[in-house]
Amino acid sequence: MANLLNLQSFRDFFRSGQIGGVMLMVCVAISLYIANSSHAAAFSSLLSTDLGITFGTQAYSFSISAWINDALMAVFFLLVGLEIKREMVEGELSSLKKASLPVVAALGGMLVPAFIYFLFNKGESTASGWGIPMATDIAFALAIISMLGKSVPTSLKVFLAALAIVDDLGAILVIAVFYTNEVHFDYLLMAGGVMLLLLAFNFFNIKQLYFYLVPGIFLWYFIHHSGIHATIAGVLLALTIPTNKTSLESPLEKLEHLLNGPVNYFIMPVFALANTNITFQKEMISGLASPLGLGIIVGLFAGKTIGVTLFSWVAVKLKLGSLPSRSGWKHIIGLGMLAGIGFTMSIFISLLSFSDELHVTEAKFAILCASIISGLVGFIFLKSIKKSKAS
Repeated sequence: MANLLNLQSFRDFFRSGQIGGVMLMVCVAISLYIANSSHAAAFSSLLSTDLGITFGTQAYSFSISAWINDALMAVFFLLVGLEIKREMVEGELSSLKKASLPVVAALGGMLVPAFIYFLFNKGESTASGWGIPMATDIAFALAIISMLGKSVPTSLKVFLAALAIVDDLGAILVIAVFYTNEVHFDYLLMAGGVMLLLLAFNFFNIKQLYFYLVPGIFLWYFIHHSGIHATIAGVLLALTIPTNKTSLESPLEKLEHLLNGPVNYFIMPVFALANTNITFQKEMISGLASPLGLGIIVGLFAGKTIGVTLFSWVAVKLKLGSLPSRSGWKHIIGLGMLAGIGFTMSIFISLLSFSDELHVTEAKFAILCASIISGLVGFIFLKSIKKSKAS
């Protein structure tokens, strides 16, 4: 029964990933249209508009863009954290044998792109963006592999989901460790106190979600003011939500199902709408050949493909894991290409990497180009593989 529940959660995940991916594409198109129309200035002004909330006598004001990138994306990271924990407890990451290949493949898919970016940007003012090509957009990647239908084995879709989840965990750690400029330990100490309270609730098997979500708001506030990016609060909160290995729906699974719709159908499309507003200029084409552009494009497309395939090959040769059932090395190569769709997480890391608006814009354009190349080539490559000949 537990296996059936886990299979159903994967099916829900794929289904929402496919529809959510289509919505992302639509919002990207709308955002690009607005940015290159007469509405560009008004849209930019809207994103810069301050929205405030008041607690007691204290007022807090952030721009709409900040609410999207710091608050809404914390909910996205909460869902990612829930998925990571569920897979570690009862899914594809629940044992060393199950987790070894996607973990090793994801590691290769992070290290090789970062190294390629470093080679292109060593000594440049854009060197801080090495984390950009490390990320895989789980919604887009799963949307495209879902569109392949029965052209690829189901096991490959599960493998991509597990790889993308590990990749997300790596990106979260990179953001927390390398993209934090200044830490305020007083707020960090208060955040630690909230975490201890949440862990105590978990230890005493308190299952009502409001015992976690209400303190989670304070956790977000303290993390936000500590200097560590506020989205990390979503992951920390997720790790404290109780779950189980039985057929009974756990609080974690309940919250995951509740968040799937809002995240896939609202939060990620809104993020894409707000952060893909690239005003095209002819200088952007030449920018793709700059160290920044080449580092991102080569890192995402070639780096992900090489990293995922090479590290998977090493893991199989060392007998650390085995290929997904009914899959061959061509499938792994194609999957590595799809992993080069960086989009949401890559754009998010680019916002943290650069203070220069020109660098941010060039990075977004390079990410968009690399993601389109990775998605199209990966789709065509996997579509061309005959199911009966997985070689």
